[in-house]
Order: sequence, then structure tokens, then C-alpha cells
Amino acid sequence: MTETTKTHVILLACGSFNPITKGHIQMFERARDYLHKTGRFIVIGGIVSPVHDSYGKMGLVSSRHRLTMCQLAVQSSDWIRVDPWECYQDTWQTTCSVLEHHRDLMKRVTGCILSNVNTPSMTPVIGQPQNESPQPIYQNNNVSNKPTAAKILGKVGESLSRICCVRPPMERFTFVDENANLGTVMRYEEIELRILLLCGSDLLESFCIPGLWNESDMEVIVGEFGIVVVPRDGADPDRIMNHSSILRKYKSNILVVKDDLNHPMSVISSTKSRLALQHGDGHVVDYLCQPVIDYILKSQLYINASG
Repeated sequence: MTETTKTHVILLACGSFNPITKGHIQMFERARDYLHKTGRFIVIGGIVSPVHDSYGKMGLVSSRHRLTMCQLAVQSSDWIRVDPWECYQDTWQTTCSVLEHHRDLMKRVTGCILSNVNTPSMTPVIGQPQNESPQPIYQNNNVSNKPTAAKILGKVGESLSRICCVRPPMERFTFVDENANLGTVMRYEEIELRILLLCGSDLLESFCIPGLWNESDMEVIVGEFGIVVVPRDGADPDRIMNHSSILRKYKSNILVVKDDLNHPMSVISSTKSRLALQHGDGHVVDYLCQPVIDYILKSQLYINASG
């Protein structure tokens, strides 16, 4: 299978990220490695989407802090981005609506023509006023100038943020070949692009709790998008799926990461990291990267038992 026939994937993780942990980043890395090993997928980007402040979870610090901590956690990554769209809305958004927003965003991003190396394209993004400079949603300074498909994530203006969504399960998009020589006839390639929800087995298990999730949302999330599950804390995703008729129905859209790593995925726990901070436990370095720890201490976050 060639690269152009493989499904290109953007991994989207929604959550409180209160704070974001090493385990959250590890989930992205493990998922990408596994999807590549299947030979069916190419992961071209990852999106961290922190929840809105009105989610109402006890001890949830301001999105201003959570966005900053997420940015610090991914600053060394050349493929994971932090998206503020959820936090910038008027109120809390469902996971389904976040997925639909990003699918709509990707459809419009593909209206861009990616230019040759180090040569900025003069073609405006669809929906972007031509007299304004587009402001990238996905901020990461550690990105090369090479206009690969992954750089689509930085080509979108804020003016697209509220455009209504459509729901094709997947699309075939056209990109300019990055090796094309400007001034000549450019070569185009079509690729299949999907946005998959990245989660731990605890979120998958929550789908089985009656009344917790809207069933029509579950149908869209699992049936139209798909899920990549990273097992944690010894949970068995196959057993979990058997407890939900919707999960059983769309089992083929649920990809369970299987690898040889024995990393304790409990290090993903934001709760444990907050407790470690509150108790002055030096093991907090097992949960959080140093820039995030430094920011937390500087901003005096999670010091009280409530936070």
C-alpha cells in the first residue's frame, strides 16, 4: 500500500487536561506508532482540545492556564498541536460537536494551495479575508518550513471557527505536491483524511453508562468518525465493547492500540498529579513535564485541596 492509498489521520483528544500529563502525550505517541504499524494509516497531526470552563468539573482551573500548560507540554513536538476552539466558545461543547467542528475546518483548509519549500503561498484560505493575515490556530514554533501535509494544521484563520459542519464520514482532499516546481504544471495527489477521537479505555467505558452520553452523539462519534483507544489501568477494551450495543455495532471503527510497551498508563492521571502537587510529593515529575511543573508553581495552581 502506497502513502497515497493509506488513510491519513488526525488524532483528536478532548478532555479537561487539568493539568496535561506525560501520559496524555504518550497516548498520542503510542497511537501514532500503532496506526503506522498496521500499514493502513499515516498520522499527519494530533490535536489537544481542552474543555470549556463551564464544563463544571470540581477543581477545574481556568482555560487560560490549561491552554498554556498544554502548549508547554507539546512545545517539543513537531506534530501535536493545542486547539483553543472549545475554550473560546460561549459554553461547553459536546465531544461530537468538537469532532464535527474540526472535520469542517479540515474541509476548508484543503482549499489552500500548499506552496513549494520556503515560498509562502499567495492563495488565501477559503473564508479568510484576503486583506488580513491568517492567524494559525495551532501554535508550535518547533516546525520546519517544509510544507508537508501536516502543516495544514497551521493554515486556518479564526474566521472559520464558527462555520456550520457537514457530516461526510470521510473525504478525499487534493493537495499540491510538495516537490512540485513553482512556475510549472503542479502535480496533485488525492488523499483520504479522517479525524479519529483518541481516548483511554476509561472514556470508552463511560459509553456503557446509561444516560451519560447522548445516543445520537455516540452514533456519530463511533459510526461516522471512529475511535483510537489506548488501554490503561488493566482495562480490557474488548470486554467493555461487549457491554454497549452501539460499540458492538461499530466495533470495526474502534482501533485498540496494541504494542509491546508496559508503561503504566496510570501516569496519565491528572488527579494523581494534582494530589502530588498538593502534598509536595517529588513523584510529580513522573506525571508532569518540567515546564508544566514550573508554570504550575509560578501560577500557584492546585495548591488548595479543591484545585
